[in-house]
Amino acid sequence: MHDTKDLLVQERWRVIDQSVSGLYISALQSFGMDDTLCASVGSGEAPATARSWVHQPTVVLGIQDTKLPFLKDGMNLLQENGYEVIVRNSGGLAVVLDEGVLNLTLVFPEKAKGIDINRGYDAMWQLVKDMFADHDQEIEAREIVGSYCPGSYDLSINGQKFAGISQRRIKKGVAVQIYLCVHGSGSERAELIKQFYQLSKKGEETRHVYPKIVPEVMASLSELLQVDLTVQDVMLRFLKVLQGKSGQLFTGSLSLDEVPLFESYYERVVERNQKVMGE
Repeated sequence: MHDTKDLLVQERWRVIDQSVSGLYISALQSFGMDDTLCASVGSGEAPATARSWVHQPTVVLGIQDTKLPFLKDGMNLLQENGYEVIVRNSGGLAVVLDEGVLNLTLVFPEKAKGIDINRGYDAMWQLVKDMFADHDQEIEAREIVGSYCPGSYDLSINGQKFAGISQRRIKKGVAVQIYLCVHGSGSERAELIKQFYQLSKKGEETRHVYPKIVPEVMASLSELLQVDLTVQDVMLRFLKVLQGKSGQLFTGSLSLDEVPLFESYYERVVERNQKVMGE
């Protein structure tokens, strides 16, 4: 384990809570938002910022997914099931967002010595372990084969994945993002993505490797901990842990300087999305 304590400990943590308001906006705004925070926190104009966000049913594709030979068929399936489909501007593969999935973003300034990529991942893993320290369950970080968007920092309990972590860097800002499946069925979400890949690939040879999804390896925290967790319960745990790590924790929104920055980053996200989707 790398030394992570110092990354979570910040003099000031600004919290932007969109765990409710996010339900009324497109997930594209979240990607514009995280890019904005990366730039403003990285330049030192804004303090370290933690953001929470929840969106209506959306499947977020990675750039690699857009190379699938029969992508339109897969997208039609998702849309027929009531999901909006967007493409994020970073790596990784398809993930599911809905009312039971809480996303958290931690944005750090990359000071003089820089932040090693694993340190960012380790900080988020540590945060989640601290959030659920009262449950006697070991939270592991390792790739869960058969999950959607598999990665070396999948978080799991007894081999079942409930969260995935990604990172985005812009200028001198580092955004570490996690999606936490709080409630609902993890395997049903995985089944949807399994069908998406089957329809989008139809067994063809592809240059990229796409996951062979085994729905049973995914679950929500409510299923794994056998308690009825809500997004707000998890938000409270998150704020409590963060409060213990900061000199000052305060809720805020974008500053007047960040608003035009957001508009330009959001525009970029929308344009890239339209280009990739061939609209």
